[in-house]
Amino acid sequence: MTIDKPVLILVGPTAIGKTELSLGLANEFNCEIVSVDSMQVYRYMDIGTAKATVAERQMAAHHLIDIVDPDDEYNAARFVDDCRAAMSSIHSRGAIPLLTGGTGLYLQALRRGLFPSAPTDINIRENLRDRIAQEGSTALHDELARIDQLSAARIHPNDTTRIIRALEVFQITGMPMAEHLRRQQSAEDGTRFECLVAVGLTCDRETLYQRINLRTVQLLEEGLEKEVRGLLRRGFGPELKSMQSIGYRHMLNYVDGRWSLDKCREVLARDTRRYAKRQYTWFGRDRSICWFNRGDASKIFAYVERKLSLCKFNSAWKLL
Repeated sequence: MTIDKPVLILVGPTAIGKTELSLGLANEFNCEIVSVDSMQVYRYMDIGTAKATVAERQMAAHHLIDIVDPDDEYNAARFVDDCRAAMSSIHSRGAIPLLTGGTGLYLQALRRGLFPSAPTDINIRENLRDRIAQEGSTALHDELARIDQLSAARIHPNDTTRIIRALEVFQITGMPMAEHLRRQQSAEDGTRFECLVAVGLTCDRETLYQRINLRTVQLLEEGLEKEVRGLLRRGFGPELKSMQSIGYRHMLNYVDGRWSLDKCREVLARDTRRYAKRQYTWFGRDRSICWFNRGDASKIFAYVERKLSLCKFNSAWKLL
C-alpha cells in the first residue's frame, strides 16, 4: 500500500511528554491524532494506559482509542487495518494524520509489514512463562493446538521454549506461527509513505526516570486501584492479555494481597523504566526518525514545517 499524502509520526519512551507535544502539532499543522498504543485501544482502561483526557481529546480528534473491550483480541494485524482506515479518513477531510505512541511493534508492522522478521513482546513472553510455571506445558500446548494445529504437531508438549514462542507470535499478530513462516517467504505487506515526517522525543535518562517515578505515583493517586477493581467487577479476569500489561498486573498483585502497596509502586516504577529502555532500543533502529530533546518544541515545529513544505513542493497533494 502506498500513501502519497503527508503523515506525521511522533514517538518516544513512556512519560517523555508525547501527549502535550502531539496536541501542539495537531493545532499547528491541522492534524488528527492516531494512537499507536497497544493498550489505549481498550475501553475502561484509562488511568493505567495514560490516555489523553476527555478535555485533551476535545482539543484534537483522536483515533484508535477505546475501540475494543479488554477481553477482545487486539494485535498488530488489526492495528494495521485500523490505522490505514483512520489515515484514509483523515486525509479525506484534508487533514494530516499524526501517529503517536510508544508501541514500536505496531509502527513496524504498519511500515514494513507484519512478517519481515519474527515479532517479539517481552511482556507477553513473561506472562506465558508464568502460566507455564503455574499450569504446566501440556495445558499451553493444548491451547496452541486449538489455534495453530500445524505448529502444535511439530512442537513436543515438553518443549516450553517453542510453545511460548508460537503462542507469543499468535498473540502479537493474530496469526499462527505456521502462517508467519509461510509469509516470511512471500513479499512484505508494508505501507510505503511518500511524505513521512518522523520525530522522536528524548531526554537524559535521569530526567526520564524521575518522570517515570512521578507518573507511577500519579497513577496510584488518580485511582489505578479503583480502575482495576472496576475491571474485575465487570468480569475482565486477571488472565486476559490486557490485564497482564504494565500497571494492571502490578495492581492485581496488590489487590490479591500478594504485594504491599509499597512493593506495587516500587516494582511498577522499575518495570516501567525497563520498558522505556526497550522502547529506546526499538525506535533507535529506525533511521528515518529525527530526534529532539523533549524541551525543544520550537525546533521540532520548525523541522516539521520545513519537511512538510518540501513534501508539498515535491508531490501532487494539496492541503485544503
